[in-house]
Amino acid sequence: MPTLFEKLQDASIVSSFDQTGYIRHQRHFTTSDMDVDLTGKTILITGANSGIGFATSVALASKGATVYLLCRNPERGQQSEDKIRELTGSDTVHFHRLDLSDLNQVRLSAEQLLQKVENIDVFVHNAGILPVKEMRSTQNHELTLATNLLGHHLLTRLLWERLTGRMILVSSGGMYMAPLSTKKLFTTTFSKFDGVERYALTKRAQVALAEMWSIKGKKQGLVVHSMHPGWVATPGVEHSLPGFWKRMENRLRTPEEGADTVVWLACAEKATQSTGKFWFDREPRKTHILPWQSHTTKEQQKLWTALESTVAPHLSPS
Repeated sequence: MPTLFEKLQDASIVSSFDQTGYIRHQRHFTTSDMDVDLTGKTILITGANSGIGFATSVALASKGATVYLLCRNPERGQQSEDKIRELTGSDTVHFHRLDLSDLNQVRLSAEQLLQKVENIDVFVHNAGILPVKEMRSTQNHELTLATNLLGHHLLTRLLWERLTGRMILVSSGGMYMAPLSTKKLFTTTFSKFDGVERYALTKRAQVALAEMWSIKGKKQGLVVHSMHPGWVATPGVEHSLPGFWKRMENRLRTPEEGADTVVWLACAEKATQSTGKFWFDREPRKTHILPWQSHTTKEQQKLWTALESTVAPHLSPS
């Protein structure tokens, strides 16, 4: 159990989300939770070519899993496959092209995956972007919304019948900055674009969405959780938040430390004893700090309806 001083450190946020927080929380981990053989298990990981996604892929491939690296860039995706095979000695790591921002390509990618896999034991929603300026997807959706939410939602809908084990949505501590707001998420015009706010809104929505997926997945035995990795040194953070990177560079977690809870949720037996929770450093956490940030069932349903109506044209072949 954490001491009173540790609880005070966690309340400071900085000393919880940074590397010192991970080192402190790690003392309470059960090492044997990770002693798992994943041979024969099929795992999909979006955004697997760098950062947390790459570290997660290495960890799960090293346990014998068949891992599909779902990445947008073919060159980087193939390089990641080669590198992970070299690091782990695994011959069951495969690059698969997926551009989450392009819903037509998501549809095509899903059709190709369905030809390759019978069952999906773990699906990790990891890919995400924090653009510094307003950009649009092929279907003219704001790019943060398209990549972080729409693409993942469509892919999940298309693969739903094959999901038999666990699904993990990688959110962010930044989601604490924003309440759930479908209206803001789906706005089409911006007087001033704020990439950090857009990112926080999508990450908050992922947590609310995980709760809904967990309810829908019970019939097929699917366990769904969301998590946040703390503050991690990734290429995305360095590019999108240069000021934060400069201030915190020496205190950021490594990608492996950030990926630890993702890996734990993907393979530990304890993670199947509940569903629909929000995790940080292998412990369930509150989804809001301030009371007015908590989301209602009505707002969750509005989010679901908006996502469904947006991806509906892409659920069937054109």
